[in-house]
Amino acid sequence: MTPLKDPAHLAFPGGGLALDRPRVMGILNVTPDSFSDGGRFLAREDALANARKMIAHGADVIDIGAESTRPGAVPVPPEEEWRRLSPVLSEVVAMGTPVSIDTYKAPIARDACRAGAVIVNDVWGLQKDPGMADVVAEAGAAVIMMHNRTAADAEIDILDDIDRFFERSLDIAERAGIAPEKQMLDPGIGFGKTLDQNYLVLNRLETLAKHGRPLMVGASRKRLIGAVLSVDTDDRLYGSLAIHTVAMMKGAAMIRVHNVQPHADAARIVRAIAAEGVA
Repeated sequence: MTPLKDPAHLAFPGGGLALDRPRVMGILNVTPDSFSDGGRFLAREDALANARKMIAHGADVIDIGAESTRPGAVPVPPEEEWRRLSPVLSEVVAMGTPVSIDTYKAPIARDACRAGAVIVNDVWGLQKDPGMADVVAEAGAAVIMMHNRTAADAEIDILDDIDRFFERSLDIAERAGIAPEKQMLDPGIGFGKTLDQNYLVLNRLETLAKHGRPLMVGASRKRLIGAVLSVDTDDRLYGSLAIHTVAMMKGAAMIRVHNVQPHADAARIVRAIAAEGVA
């Protein structure tokens, strides 16, 4: 594995993102069935208004997705995924904040990058669509490679499973020519893991630094929060803040969230703690 020249930077077309402080990725789902906000931003104007709001509240990246990846979600054909994306993608790009495309399909990633997306957020870590790595490399985009499994297995060593998955993803990226400084890893909280395994991964997050890539964590409003707090999806902000604050303290370079403003505030506090003062 090629080491990073500058681990405090994520490079992508047009520059990049300094990772000298925790960064906040705002979620923009243009889906009818996402577990938390499905259907809320299907209308073009609603989606654009939400993007503007997240940027005003401190989002460093806007992550646009048009297919739900929640357990049990119905797969969406590429044509339908692009039909949902195309009315909003270029206009969000024009707002000036880096845009990430949340997809595991190479054709969608290619079209999104042509429309101005600079990060590909692949929930299957380049391992689902064999064409994805080449698309990312050709576009010069950054890539977030997430750990995933088709089903949870309480009997496995989940950290070992994540390590082996990341090693495969990093090898695919390197063979495709994706530069190390354009790579980020995500342990996939809530994907292919039992509730206990999710909390184990969060508690041992710092051990994943061994892979030499910045980490992203996304636990916003997920079931592992509801299991502890016994609250519905819309009432999981405080639990989300708790998890993401711990993740940032344990080294996460980016957090992926629905509620941007409170998380941006939390990120500023984490930075002040790390700097032992007001930075």
